[in-house]
Amino acid sequence: MPARLDHTIVHSRDRFASARFLTELMGAPDPKPFGPFASVLLENGVTLDYVDADSDRIVSQHFAFLVSDAEFDEILARIQERSIPYWADPYHSTPQQINHEHKGRGFYFSDPDGHNLEFLTHTYVTD
Repeated sequence: MPARLDHTIVHSRDRFASARFLTELMGAPDPKPFGPFASVLLENGVTLDYVDADSDRIVSQHFAFLVSDAEFDEILARIQERSIPYWADPYHSTPQQINHEHKGRGFYFSDPDGHNLEFLTHTYVTD
């Protein structure tokens, strides 16, 4: 049986502000304190555990979130309401557009710490 991801640590300048940025966009519950972390519980039981780090220790990571079509529309609307720049591609070369790759839709944007976040409606794995 393949291993299942349980949690990952995300370096941030302000763990609760960064975690809340994500939960607000997803329409998810506020992050929960857990030791030195602000934990964001995802639907599949995986947590993103945000921890405070010096800005020189923050290395951009990529996190992709698979969502339903309805959730995608709601999240994109929140991004647009907040005037957050977004792109159709991971290199951020096609601004304010979504993609229609892999039999679904997707877009990318940066969080306050420079992590490259992606929301998509169809997983790449089954292509």
